Amino acid sequence: MHVDRIDRSIGELIDQISNAEILLPEIQREYVWKPTQVAKLMDSIYRGYPFGSLLFWETDDTPQTREMSVSGTEVSPLRPPLFLLDGQQRLTSLHRVFNDHPEAQVVFNVETQKFQNQSAATQRDPKWIKVAKVLDPKTSMLRLTKELLDAGSTLPDHDIEERLSHIRRLRDRRFVMEVLKGFPYEEVAEIFVRVNSGGRRLGTLDLAMATLSTRWTGVLAKLKDEAQYWAQRGYPDIDVNFLSRALAGVVLGRGLSIWSHSRLRQTEDVELERGWEVVKRGLRRLVPLLQANLRLTRSDPLPSMVVLIPLVVLVGERSEEPIDKPTTNGIIYWLLLATIQTRYSGSTDTKLSQDIRAARQPEPVRALLEGLNVEHSRAEVTDRALRGRTKESPYFFLSLLVSLADGARDWWYGTEILPGHDDGQRLEHHHIHPPTTLDDRFDKGVVNDLSNLVFISTKASKKINGRSPAEYFPTLEEQELRAHHVPLDEPLRNADGYARFLIERRRMLADAMNGLLDRFRPDFLDEVPPGPADPNAGLSLDLALFESRRDDGQMVFTATGDNISWLGSADVGELEAAIDSARIAGIDSDVTIAGESVPVQMIEDSLHVPIGPFLVTGTPEEWRAVFDRERLASQPLSAAPPLASAPWSGDRIKFPVTSTD
Repeated sequence: MHVDRIDRSIGELIDQISNAEILLPEIQREYVWKPTQVAKLMDSIYRGYPFGSLLFWETDDTPQTREMSVSGTEVSPLRPPLFLLDGQQRLTSLHRVFNDHPEAQVVFNVETQKFQNQSAATQRDPKWIKVAKVLDPKTSMLRLTKELLDAGSTLPDHDIEERLSHIRRLRDRRFVMEVLKGFPYEEVAEIFVRVNSGGRRLGTLDLAMATLSTRWTGVLAKLKDEAQYWAQRGYPDIDVNFLSRALAGVVLGRGLSIWSHSRLRQTEDVELERGWEVVKRGLRRLVPLLQANLRLTRSDPLPSMVVLIPLVVLVGERSEEPIDKPTTNGIIYWLLLATIQTRYSGSTDTKLSQDIRAARQPEPVRALLEGLNVEHSRAEVTDRALRGRTKESPYFFLSLLVSLADGARDWWYGTEILPGHDDGQRLEHHHIHPPTTLDDRFDKGVVNDLSNLVFISTKASKKINGRSPAEYFPTLEEQELRAHHVPLDEPLRNADGYARFLIERRRMLADAMNGLLDRFRPDFLDEVPPGPADPNAGLSLDLALFESRRDDGQMVFTATGDNISWLGSADVGELEAAIDSARIAGIDSDVTIAGESVPVQMIEDSLHVPIGPFLVTGTPEEWRAVFDRERLASQPLSAAPPLASAPWSGDRIKFPVTSTD
């Protein structure tokens, strides 16, 4: 066994990928880079910055492989392939750019020497040139230079030619390569895990998947086949990642951690086989329960898929006899409460470990409910808990479920509000009081309140066409409104009655949600007093983005609740950079909020950010959705209120980012 150290040009490596002479072993994760990261890589190489080394494995024993996310590689290699262990994201990105992949349309501004992904603006501006066009050896540099001069470039022609030639010479930049020779698959996988865990470039799930591949050849094919089975049945979110986490949870009896791969490495194949049968059996018993009891015919409305894993363990490890009604009801009840409480918004794998252990107790439903701290109370949804909630809130999911339970259908057209998985449509929602009918008395949080949202199609929304409910409600049957829990009182149908409309609809939704919970509540909870279903009921964190073209802008936070009143702000650029560093690279950093430097940390698979009285948690995808939401409603920086805020000095309450307004 030895390691060769060589170097090779970018052009040679890209050709090797095209010729199937560089392959991905099964232990690799999927390609995950975003267009912005691809453009930054091109910029780094152009500027002569270091762009890292590559790690390969050369072997005579061909391992299981997975496809690279590139096109044009359907050929037979002329020489034995190298298996790429470290550098997949960079090499795949470069191959995509050089070969004009539709998802890597990187363009270059010859005057500013900037790279970015193609946009509508760059398509309209002829000074932005597609990098793939410059790299194409058939492209004439003289013709490109003339096109840029004709487009109004003020650069001398020789400067334009030099900058374009510099891009073309990127093909000659060289990667340092290390090639492992004579190493067995098990040892290569261990090297892969160590290389990719040091800087946390891979998450615990990716590392677990890599280790599973070494212990059980062909596991990726099994996971893909099972994922395909569920995708065809409306549950595409039961994907390879979910199945990997579920399998590791069954085998290890806990959530993932940085030590999981070493424990998985010691697992016998027979244990993996047994665990895989539990996962498959559990899903085939659990999903029909969701479909029959909640009318949940597809997976995309579920706020979290992790919530299914303890239930997969519970039903998958039971005997083949039918699941009795009390257990079925308890399973659904726990799922609803775990969703309301955003059970896995922070410390996901720690809580998953607790819940898997509970699912294996003699009385699993009771043990699971103890984990939610509701074994001594009947959970109830209050009007107050719904106040200020938006579509990111888990109550949005419950509002769908109660609408389905009451037979709600699309207004005017009578179609299902949760489309079947075969028609390719997605779940839709629109405003009851359109924003155009509400005046400046109502801010964006109030306009987008959960209680102003209803599950109707775009076709129905176009029929509303910005009209007030006072105009279009008379064209609907009363039952069509009642099924969606919409109040019928005429004074609530215009802007003057909007505040009272929200109060009344919150009450109706809360009643319907409590009815749903009561339907599945275990009998042993009937004897205990009521208590809040959501521990964060009454707490609120409002976000407001103020920005301008010249400045990053400010994110203003307003926190309220019992004995809580706090106002603070952060620089948007600094906040977003810190979150992206933790989200993309796993690098913890700091950001200044209300004059206090606070840590932004990736703990397990959740981002934790202290904001005033709250420790705000959520998955990277949830944080990204919140930023996108705020950008759509951003205001001019000149409209930002004057702030006299101070750092929070008390204890912090864990608060899910999905509950922000």
